[in-house]
Amino acid sequence: MSFTKQDIYNALETITAPGEGKSLVENKNVTNVVIFGNEVNVDVAISNPTLQAKKKIETEIIKAIQTNVAKNIDVKVAVKVEKPAPKENPNLIRGKEIPNIKNIIAIASGKGGVGKSTITANTAISLAKMGFKVGVLDADIYGPSQHIMFDVAKEKPLSVNVDGRSKMKPIENYGVKLLSLGFFTNPDQAVIWRGPMASKALKQLIFDADWGDIDFLLIDLPPGTGDVHLSIVQSLPINGAVVVSTPQNIALADAKKGVAMFQQESINVPVLGIIENMAYFTPEELPNNKYYIFGQDGAKNLAEDISTQFLGEVPLVQSIREAGDVGHPVALQEGTVLEEAFQNITKEMVAQLLKRNANLPPTEVVRITTMSGCSVVKK
Repeated sequence: MSFTKQDIYNALETITAPGEGKSLVENKNVTNVVIFGNEVNVDVAISNPTLQAKKKIETEIIKAIQTNVAKNIDVKVAVKVEKPAPKENPNLIRGKEIPNIKNIIAIASGKGGVGKSTITANTAISLAKMGFKVGVLDADIYGPSQHIMFDVAKEKPLSVNVDGRSKMKPIENYGVKLLSLGFFTNPDQAVIWRGPMASKALKQLIFDADWGDIDFLLIDLPPGTGDVHLSIVQSLPINGAVVVSTPQNIALADAKKGVAMFQQESINVPVLGIIENMAYFTPEELPNNKYYIFGQDGAKNLAEDISTQFLGEVPLVQSIREAGDVGHPVALQEGTVLEEAFQNITKEMVAQLLKRNANLPPTEVVRITTMSGCSVVKK
C-alpha cells in the first residue's frame, strides 16, 4: 500500500467545514498532516469548543481517509480549538457572498401575526412568474411555515455533491427554491433553542446549500429584532429589507422599530419600503365594499413619516388564508385582483431595489463586537 500526503489532503477536501460552505482544507482548518508508514496523524483546528463538535470532526476525518485512500490506515486526529483571528481591517469585510446569488432581500416585521410569511411566499411566486430565478430561505427558526405554504411539508432536501463537498439541495415548487428548518424538525415538537444554536442552524441553511443561479433570495425573518436578525446581517451582505405591517397603531409601532433596526448606523441595511397587509376587508359577496377593520392607511402614513417607500397594500380576504393553508398561494392565480395586488407590490419592490443598486455600493456585512453595537442610542 502506497499513498502520499497529497492523497490525504484530497480526502480531506471532501469534508465541509461546518457553516462555512468550504472544505476543511480550503478553510485552512487542517494545520498539519504527518505520515509514518501505515499511520497518519492529522492536526485540525476548529472554533467550536464543544465535545460533540470535536468528536464529529474526528469521526469525519477518519472515515474520509479510510474511504478515499485506504481502509486499513491507522488515523490519529488531534483537534485543537482556536478563536478565529481578527481581521486587520474590519471595514473591508463584505460578508460571505453566496456564489451566483445576485440579490438578497430580507422580509421582516416588528410584530408577529401580520402576514409576513404570506407576503414572502406570494412575492416569491410573483417574481418567478415575471421570469426571475427565485429562492426563499425560511429563517423563522421557531415558527417555520414556508414549507407548508409551498405544499412541500413532507419533502426532505437531498444531499448533493458539489465540487467534492456534500451540500443540501433546496426543495423546488412553483418555480421557487426553498429551504426551511421545517424540513428537519418534527411538526409536533417545539424548537427550544438558545440564540447561538438557532444562529448556527441558520448559517448551515445559508452556506451549506446548493442554491445554484438565483436572481433573488428572499429571507423570511422571524418577528421582532433579535439574534436571528443580527446573525443574518452579520453573515450576508443584504441588498435591502422590506417591512410588513397591518394598519393598526400597535403593529405600526413595532414596524417602526423594525425599520429603525435596519437603519441603525451599526447595521445600515437599506429599507426598500413598507407593505400594508390586511389593509381592508372585502367580503366575497360584496366585492366592491371595503371595511377598514384595523384602521386606514396606517402603513402608508408611516412610510411617509419616516421617508420610506410605500410598496402597496393587500386586502384581508378569506381566500388568501385558504390558499396559504393548502399550499397554493393566491399569486399563482391568473387575472384576479389578488394576483394583481401582489404583482404590483413585487414590481414596486424590484423598482426600489434597482434604484438602491444604482445609487449605493454593496451592503457590507455587519461587524458587531460589543452590545453597544446593537444599541438604539447612537454612541
